[in-house]
Amino acid sequence: MKIGDLAKLTDTRVETIRYYEKEGLIPAPSRNSGNYRVYEDAHLKRLSFIRRSRDLGFTLEQVRTLLKLADNRDASCMEVDTIAAEHIVEIDRKISDLTLLRDQLVLSVDRCQGDTIADCKIIEALAPARMK
Repeated sequence: MKIGDLAKLTDTRVETIRYYEKEGLIPAPSRNSGNYRVYEDAHLKRLSFIRRSRDLGFTLEQVRTLLKLADNRDASCMEVDTIAAEHIVEIDRKISDLTLLRDQLVLSVDRCQGDTIADCKIIEALAPARMK
């Protein structure tokens, strides 16, 4: 398949696919007689793995490590467990931060009198300190 087809199937920009190739996350595809890249099902599976991992918030370095581990089917999965556990800690931190942010916004909305923007507590809370 062509790069555009791969991009559509994985909802990935062409530039991103080329970047992943350059970074060694996806093996270089073969070329046809017109020198166009020809992607195989293995590329689709690997890129789908990368996309799913990125959608779940794993860093590129974590994805790179996970791919290396996935390529060695007989290896222990302890390192995968470690990466996942570290990621859970990061997710929990983000949830905590988002919960705090939500609570602050709820408080701001509750304090809003619905008058004018000049009196808007939400705009006031979002404005940088030097602009207040």
